[in-house]
Amino acid sequence: MTPYYQDSAVTIYHGDCREILPIACDVLVTDPPYVGYDKYEWDVVGLVGLLPPVRSFVFWKGSEFPLDWTARHVWAKANRNIGNRGEQYEEVYEINGGSTGLVMRHAVIDSPMNATLNGDVFWGHPTQKPIRLLLRLLRMTDGLVLDPFAGSGTTLLAAKTLGRKAIGIEIEERYCEIAAKRCAQEVLAL
Repeated sequence: MTPYYQDSAVTIYHGDCREILPIACDVLVTDPPYVGYDKYEWDVVGLVGLLPPVRSFVFWKGSEFPLDWTARHVWAKANRNIGNRGEQYEEVYEINGGSTGLVMRHAVIDSPMNATLNGDVFWGHPTQKPIRLLLRLLRMTDGLVLDPFAGSGTTLLAAKTLGRKAIGIEIEERYCEIAAKRCAQEVLAL
């Protein structure tokens, strides 16, 4: 398959990950669409057969996580309070990795103002993750990163920022375009 975007660190494929996987990698970081949230119906358990058996971080909310896991981390959404719209936390399940759960406090990036206040940029994706959260997760790993639900490309950009290679797959072309723009920008050294 021809990449939608490619540079020396990042490759983005536009398409359905079920038709593109499997792809070899060292770590998987992803935020699959939740049941009932998205127009695409995903069988996450069925998808597992296409994923490499590597250290993985999977964002999950709603129903019980359907896979075996080694640690459950919590993303405490720093700018969410009781009565505020949206959930106050989101779980990140680790597979084939550590056994100690972490609480990671980072703001939700859901508007230009929230992004600016938190040193990020809002790209219009409804579930955009904070770059600092993805940097923290990736610093716990080594090697090639795969995100089969790449969205606006935060996982890819975090990997590139850390000097790592990453592969992303995204079904929506508009988000492939955003991810490509983000990854094409110059990355500053940390």
